[in-house]
Amino acid sequence: MAPDESRSTFYKWASALALITVGYNLIEGGISVFLGAEDGTITLFGFGIDSFVEVISALGVWYMIRRMEKAREEEHRRFERTALFITGTSFYVLAAGLVATSFFGFYTGHRPRSTFWSIVVGTISILAMWLLIHYKTKIGREFNSQPLLADAACTKTCLYLSIILLVSGLLYELTGIGLADSLGAVGIAIFSFREGREALEEAGGESCHCSTGCNQGTSREEKDRS
Repeated sequence: MAPDESRSTFYKWASALALITVGYNLIEGGISVFLGAEDGTITLFGFGIDSFVEVISALGVWYMIRRMEKAREEEHRRFERTALFITGTSFYVLAAGLVATSFFGFYTGHRPRSTFWSIVVGTISILAMWLLIHYKTKIGREFNSQPLLADAACTKTCLYLSIILLVSGLLYELTGIGLADSLGAVGIAIFSFREGREALEEAGGESCHCSTGCNQGTSREEKDRS
């Protein structure tokens, strides 16, 4: 495959995967927030809000891909830092809200009406995240793209959150103990805090994040342009 054709194929795949991630998280977030509020499920509601925050990160990845395709560097770093700052702050706010809500649930003995939809959404999300990780990793390795491989690694966090959602839902349905839902929310809060910290560190140029690929390595596309 010629270099130009190879680059074009990579950009199409990478852009499509980023947009699929955005679209899926928007749908998943809306459904989870609605059903979580309806059933009084803290974990499912928090999972939905987390999906909306993930949209910001996914949009940053899509923007980066478009910028790489057009070889336009101007304003990219400023946009990236702004997006990371918003993402990191949002994750922190989400984590604080989930922890506060969880402790309130502990204190009041809150019990959701049902966690059936947590099980359904968690199962579907695990499958969806696994597929996204598989194809992001496959395309990233094929075209030696560090940013796409980093994005695949970040998608693993979404997979872990889906597992927490599923497990907490199953525990509540099997035991009827409301503590299971609150503990699930704490688990999501911990992951949200970690994601927020990484995003804010990268916004300050101290670490690496999904949309930057840690700035390590040189992709095939960058080598072909030089």
